[in-house]
Amino acid sequence: MKHAVIGAIAAITLGTAAEAQQNVVVGHSLSPTSHYGVGAQAFIDTLTDLSGGAFTGEQAPAGQLGGERDMIEGLQIGSMDVVITSTGPLGNFVPEIYALDLPFLFRDYDHARKVLDGEIGQELLDKIGENNLVGLAWTENGFRHVTNSQRAVRTPADLDGLKLRTMENKVHMAAFQGMGAAPTPMAFPELFTAMQQGVVDGQENPVTVITAAKFWEVQKYVSLTGHVYSPAVVLASPALYDGLTDEQKSWFQQAAKASAAASRAEVNRLEEAGIALMRENGMEVITDIDKAPFAELAEKSSYSVYTDQYGTEMIDRIKAVE
Repeated sequence: MKHAVIGAIAAITLGTAAEAQQNVVVGHSLSPTSHYGVGAQAFIDTLTDLSGGAFTGEQAPAGQLGGERDMIEGLQIGSMDVVITSTGPLGNFVPEIYALDLPFLFRDYDHARKVLDGEIGQELLDKIGENNLVGLAWTENGFRHVTNSQRAVRTPADLDGLKLRTMENKVHMAAFQGMGAAPTPMAFPELFTAMQQGVVDGQENPVTVITAAKFWEVQKYVSLTGHVYSPAVVLASPALYDGLTDEQKSWFQQAAKASAAASRAEVNRLEEAGIALMRENGMEVITDIDKAPFAELAEKSSYSVYTDQYGTEMIDRIKAVE
């Protein structure tokens, strides 16, 4: 009888512990070994460590839970916990974020990271917070480049008529129209098959994404245009976050910062290793590109998409960051 009572108490204790432990799912669109995957794991490890195991986590990688827009909407309705996403679909919720997608705006990685880790970045996270989302930290994809299956792209004329997948982003689409391509927006999980079947000729993404997705299997040419800096962001669902204590919220914030730091470190590593990796896998890497003609056409066609509605203040502030 004594053993039965002890067993019952143990079962209740274990049940209580299991109920107290909360599993957080971190969704993203890339593979578990990508920079998003590295960032997601850093988030999970940091959160588990800070909470003493009260919170655990797992990744839902490779678009398992839908495209980025689907996952963002999942955060809003409480069906998702945490998402690492590009800013592409976020402009639909927070139009001011379109400023970050303007072509040839950021000088280099140092400039971009200073902007996003500073006052401007915090203002934009706060704006995200006004849309039934929680903006935890800025992370990144990197500078975007053009790949395609048809020909080497060295000048805007080489883009003429190429069907390029872009994100569902008005600024990106206007920029590529201005540079002569035929932009074709689609969700990232559909992209590989679309290129394989010839629905689109190519796409544009950072080296990190090109290598993680093994686009060399369906793309021959990569042109290092560096036309847009692609930030990413760690978001949480208000349904989860608003129910946390202040201490628990601080754990999530610290976990998001650890995630950003890990992703950026992986971006740095992949930027160096990725060029060689693409060449090893048969891609022709075009580096002799004069960016000035691309910049002139892209700025002329796309900046007004933003400035006609929001003016030039944000652009001027970003350019002024040293």
